[in-house]
Amino acid sequence: MNSPHTIAVLGLGRMGDAIATRLAAEGWDVVGWTRSGRLASGAARTAADPQEAVAKADFVLLALFDGPACRQVLEVVRGSLRTDTIVLNTSTIAPAEAAELARQFGPSYVHAPVLGSVPAATTGTLRILAAADRDTLDRARPVLEALGTVQRVDADVATAASLKLIANSSLAGAVLVLRDALRQSDALGLPRAQALDVLELGHLGRLVARKRPYLTVEPATETGKAPATAEFTVGALAKDMALLADASGAPLRSAAELAATPAGPESDIAAATVPAVHDAVLDAVLEPLRAYVRGHATGDAAHFRDAFLPTAHVEGIRDGAFVSWPLDAYCALFAGRPAPDEPARSRRIDTVDVHGTVATATMTLSHGAETFTDVFLLVRADRGWRIANKAYHRHSSPSHPRVGGRESEGFAE
Repeated sequence: MNSPHTIAVLGLGRMGDAIATRLAAEGWDVVGWTRSGRLASGAARTAADPQEAVAKADFVLLALFDGPACRQVLEVVRGSLRTDTIVLNTSTIAPAEAAELARQFGPSYVHAPVLGSVPAATTGTLRILAAADRDTLDRARPVLEALGTVQRVDADVATAASLKLIANSSLAGAVLVLRDALRQSDALGLPRAQALDVLELGHLGRLVARKRPYLTVEPATETGKAPATAEFTVGALAKDMALLADASGAPLRSAAELAATPAGPESDIAAATVPAVHDAVLDAVLEPLRAYVRGHATGDAAHFRDAFLPTAHVEGIRDGAFVSWPLDAYCALFAGRPAPDEPARSRRIDTVDVHGTVATATMTLSHGAETFTDVFLLVRADRGWRIANKAYHRHSSPSHPRVGGRESEGFAE
């Protein structure tokens, strides 16, 4: 850098403040502004309004929450920009929003979403996906390289925005997998530190290592409050997943699960590892499923009557035809005694998702030559949680290919 060019950083939240501080430490003349009126930390100066911040800036760097914020701020400052000012947008926004801003600002616009959170910005180790006119990117490269490694996206700005959302999608998936692993670990009574040591050795290792300060509370708190200042919030990640779902036209389970997390939107993403359902509620939902398992294990239909609502139906394909049994007909299939091969059979509850007064669950039953995937709809009724309906899929167990004869769902007939 031959001269201390001025950089206006618009948005001084967690990332914006870290970026402004990093650039100032690298010798740039940095002036910051934020809509909240928050002052910049580090060596950055703070402007009273955005027009003042950009008036003498060679580069205007956006570190804002979403597309509407970018559009609103740029509309305010557009008349104050110099003709040679370059706009660097590090915000995570929708592909269509990035494309619209590129149309408005032409070759002066660089879309540069970043991979990494506050620690990476502070140390200058961000990964930056940059899409722009080649000459413009060459001019902006010294600024971006002060923040991390630049990867040029040889396509339009919408592609860079899409790639950032895909990267965050993988992060959301890892967070939710980690949540499930810690939930199971807590249920097994394992010490949290020991579980984290093992998880850090596997595919979740990098995430566990980065978020360990947030994960060492045993078990995770119901409030989702983090033990340290958030680096990347649940609200921001949920917003990004909603953008991806909307842009792709494909629903994302991670978007719904993050939105439903008990952690506050300003909590670090590690707070999403808090179980989504209070243990007492989960135990209540599991009780009819356990009664259902007891029914199969004993052949005693009384357990099924405890598990199901009287109006429940059991539905699936049997002998090549669709069947829909009312509860009485289903109970009549059981002989009141265990199946002869009961000691070799196994059943496990795979998933439970609770949504207020309704829940869904899946279960795998290994019954000799047959394996069943059961899908349940449960409701909270007068007598507590009950199964309102069950649908099942029957297929041959891997070690017991079905040769022929009558299919059996595992009842003692």
